[in-house]
Formats: sequence, C-alpha cells, structure tokens
Amino acid sequence: THINAIGEIEGADVVLLCDPDEQVLAKRAAEFEKKYGRKVETETDMRKVFDRDDIDVVTVATPNHWHSLATIWACQAGKDVYVEKPGSHNLFEGRKMIEAAKKYKRIVQHGVQLRSQPAIQEGVEHLRKGTIGDVYMARGLVFRWRPSIGHKPDEKAPAYLDWNLWQGPAQETNFSQRYVHYNWHWTWDYGNGDVGNQGVHETDMCLWGLDVKLPSQITAMGGKFLWDDDKVTPEVLSTNYFYPEENKMIQFEVRPWITNEEGGASVGNIFYGSEGYMVVKGYNSYEIFLGRKGEPGPKNSGGDPVVPHFTNFLNAVRSRKAETLNGPVETAHTSSGIAHLGNIAFRLGRQLNFDPKTEQFVNDAEADQYLTREYREPFVVPNEV
Repeated sequence: THINAIGEIEGADVVLLCDPDEQVLAKRAAEFEKKYGRKVETETDMRKVFDRDDIDVVTVATPNHWHSLATIWACQAGKDVYVEKPGSHNLFEGRKMIEAAKKYKRIVQHGVQLRSQPAIQEGVEHLRKGTIGDVYMARGLVFRWRPSIGHKPDEKAPAYLDWNLWQGPAQETNFSQRYVHYNWHWTWDYGNGDVGNQGVHETDMCLWGLDVKLPSQITAMGGKFLWDDDKVTPEVLSTNYFYPEENKMIQFEVRPWITNEEGGASVGNIFYGSEGYMVVKGYNSYEIFLGRKGEPGPKNSGGDPVVPHFTNFLNAVRSRKAETLNGPVETAHTSSGIAHLGNIAFRLGRQLNFDPKTEQFVNDAEADQYLTREYREPFVVPNEV
C-alpha cells in the first residue's frame, strides 16, 4: 500500500525497501521493478537506512512492536516519518514519539487515513455544527473475518529471515510460524489484537468525532470462543470508555467471524446525538439519519482511501508545517493509546481508572506495569529521546 500510494504522487520517489525477511524483500522488489520499470535498492537493517543522507522520508509498516522505535530512530536521524497504525505498541511509546518529533523538528504522520477523506471531514463538520444535536456517544465496529491460525511448533528460524532483527524490542524467543506473516497481531509481544490493528482506524474516528482524547474509566470483556489455535489476544472484545468531564462515552466492539452489520457497517463507526445518528462505513462514506423515525439526512462517499493521506504528509514535509498534517503524531499516541487501555482492562479483568493528565492509572501499580514493556538491548525505546 505504501509503495503504490507514493508512486501515485508527483515528486516523490521510492528508492529503497527494507525488511529483515529476504523473501518478502525480493518479492516486493520484483513487483516494484515490474510496475515502475526500474530497480529499487533493498536493505535488511533499518539502521543502515537511517544512516543515509540521501533519504529524506521513511514509511514504517513493520509489526506493531517496531513502530515507535523505528519512528524515534528516524527522527533522531533527521528523517520525516509516515508510520502505520497503531503508532505505538504501548502507551509509553506514544508519548516518546511525540517528544521525538518535537525535539528533532520532524514531520510525523500517523496512518489514520480517514482524516484525509473529504467525505469523512464533511461528516465530522456535521457533528461539530450540531446536525445530529448534542453528540454523546460513539461506537467503533471491527467485524473482520479472522480464521483459525492453527498450531505452529517452535522451529529453527529460516535462513532468509534475520530473526534477531525481526524480534527487535521484544524479548528473545524461539522462532515459530505462529509469530510471522500477520499472525503476530494475535500475540501480545508483537501485536495488540484487532482493536490495535484494524481497530485503530475506528478508535481514531471515535476520538475525532467526539473531540476527546484519552478516557478516565475503562471496562472490557471478551475472549476466545471459536478456535483452538495459537492466538493469544481475544477474538471477541467489547470495551467501554467513559469521559465523565465531557459526559461522553465510547462503545467499541470486535467480532471475528459470522455476524450481522450495524447500521449497514461491518467496519466503521456510529455517532449518536440528541437529534439523530451518523454512520461511517469503511474509510470514505458517511450517512446521517434524523429524528425518531431515522429520516435520511446528509450523506457523502467516494475518493481514494489511501493516497490523500500520503499527499497530505508529503505536502507537510515540503512546507515544514506540521500543523497542516491531518494525522499528526499526537493521534499515534491517543488513538493507539485508547486501544492499549482497552486491552489492559481485558487482561486484568476489571474496571480501570485512568488519569489522562499524568497518563497513569489511579493508585493501580498492577495496571501501570502494562503501560510499557521490558525492552531488549539494543532495541530500547529511551526515556530521553
């Protein structure tokens, strides 16, 4: 997606691909040459990429546990960054990303591309001006087809994969196919479950539409109900987030298999107001329904779901005006952070009280442990960036 989107934008050239998996790297390089008629350089260690003076921008589409450190290293090396969602693997990392972007004066865009969609921007304007009245609740919907991943044994890492680099900040463990090629989403060492995968688009939409940041109270229930497989994260997850000062709340639901749609959406959001409700479907569509009978109101849809967000990013790179970013680094912290808070509530099995000002739980040392991780040298997200 990143390669194709940048290829659509005039004045931007992809010059290098980086991946610790040489098979993936060779495949993508061959696809690039076939599409664009020229070769692209390849590298397995991102640190060598950051050392190069002829590279201005990096885009990060690694597994989640690498997102923050890759972004921080890139900022320290003087590169601007487009980082995929979730921006962070834990809450601590998101704050460090903000600090790094500010300290090194870097342009950092978070891959929450709904924010660059004209139709969705129009929908949010309707929320702001009261088209559906006082907006008090948002729902996030992530109903994705997630089949069993089976059981995969530990084995020797293949020669084409630098397993040490792939693990990066995580603690060292034996290689297994249950960890690689998308399966990493379903284990806590590398992923964040679907609320921290597809769900970050929808958590971000909730925060943007309600005009809120991190919540004060969090509850979550869920589990594995379908498959006896190697997934560790919940297949089904229902999370509630409460904002007592703003008197607003978020309901977020992950479903993995056969299900109905809600308001016509399987992946999207619903906003509820005193005069109606608004449904956001996918990445570039909204519909408003008004009154008790749900009479059709304003709606809009259409537009490329990816390229405008990259265009917005590269325009900011050229102008050096971070304030023009649609998905600034702060969204990498908040929209990822709220997903992390929901996962912590699920893992602890109880309501959590959180202080958004200190970004710590209230008198809860057990929960605070989940706000960061134990890093592995030399892949450490630093306290001082």
